[in-house]
Amino acid sequence: MRVLVAMSGGVDSSVAAARMVDAGHDVTGVHLALSSAPGTLRTGSRGCCSKEDAGDARRVADVLDIPFYVWDFADRFKEDVIDDFVASYARGETPNPCVRCNERIKFSALAARALALGFDALATGHYARLSGGRLHRAVDHDKDQSYVLAVLTAEQLRHAVFPIGDTPKSQIREEAARRGLSVADKADSHDICFIPSGDTRAFLGARIGVRRGTVVDAAGTVLAEHDGVHGFTIGQRKGLGIPGPGPDGRPRYVTGIDADTATVHVGELADLEVGTLLGDSPVFTSGVTPSGPVECAVQVRAHGGVVDAVAHMRSGTVEVVLRQPLRGVAPGQTLVLYRPDPDGDEVLGSATIREAR
Repeated sequence: MRVLVAMSGGVDSSVAAARMVDAGHDVTGVHLALSSAPGTLRTGSRGCCSKEDAGDARRVADVLDIPFYVWDFADRFKEDVIDDFVASYARGETPNPCVRCNERIKFSALAARALALGFDALATGHYARLSGGRLHRAVDHDKDQSYVLAVLTAEQLRHAVFPIGDTPKSQIREEAARRGLSVADKADSHDICFIPSGDTRAFLGARIGVRRGTVVDAAGTVLAEHDGVHGFTIGQRKGLGIPGPGPDGRPRYVTGIDADTATVHVGELADLEVGTLLGDSPVFTSGVTPSGPVECAVQVRAHGGVVDAVAHMRSGTVEVVLRQPLRGVAPGQTLVLYRPDPDGDEVLGSATIREAR
C-alpha cells in the first residue's frame, strides 16, 4: 500500500512513519508548511510547523530512508482555520481550531492531494484507533485525540491510518529512542499552534479591532466596559474588568455573550449549568444518520466534559439531552457522541454547538 505520512516533526508522527515502514508499505513523508513566516511559529513547547519542525521531520525521514517533501498549505490554513477562528470569536463563539484543521486541512485538502497522486492512505500520529472502519478512542485515554477527529466522514476514515493509537505515549517515546530518532525527547506542542505567544486575546484583538461593549449582571446592571466580546468565553472567571465578586461575595463568571449588542453577561457558577445541547452540521462517522433516540456519552472539550446523554436527530441538527448538567459550554465548541464498545469507546459523530441551555 502506498502511504503518505503527515510528519509534523514531533515524536508521534515520527513513530507513526516508522511503523508504516516496518509494516512493509511504500511510505512517503510530508511536512505541511502552514505559515507564511514559519520561523515564528515555535517558542519552546508552543507552536508548531516551524523551520525547526520541518528540519526534525526531514532528519527522521532520512533515518527511515523514505522520500520526504514539504508542501505549502499556508494560504489554505489561513483561510480555513485562522480566519474561521477569528470570525468565530467575533461572533461570540469558542471554536476549536484543531478540529477545523483536521476537518479542512489534513483530512480534506491534504488527503485529497494524496489520493490524487496515487496514494492509498494518509497516516498521522494522532492518538486514536480504527476498528472495522469505525473510529475509537486511543488506548492512552490521557492522550486520546478521537475528539478532534470526530468531524471526519466515513469516506475520509476509509483512507486514514492511525498507527500509534494502540500504544501509551510513554512507550512511543521509548520506541523513538530505541529507533535512534532525535525527536524522542522533543516537547509536545501546547496551546494553539498559530499563537505561539499563548496570548489569544491579543492575537484576536489585532485582527478584530476594538468593538466596545458592556459587561452586565443578571439584573442588567452595567458593571464594566470592554473592547470586544472576542476577549471572553463562557465560564471565564478572571479578566472580566469588574471591580470584584458579587454582592454575596461569590465570584462571577461569563454566562452569556451577545455579539450583536457587544454585551457580556456574568452570573454565578450555578448559572453555567446546562442540560441540553443543540448542534449544527452533524457528521456521523459510519456515514449513516442514526434513527431514533441514541443512548450515548457526549464530550464537549478535547479533554474532559464527558457525561451520559440521549441524542435526538432533528432534520439537520442534533439535540442532546444530558443525564447530568455540564458547566461552561459555549456555542462554537464541538460536541462528540461516543458509544461504549468492547474495543474502546466508539465515536458515533459530532456537531458544532449552536446553543446550550
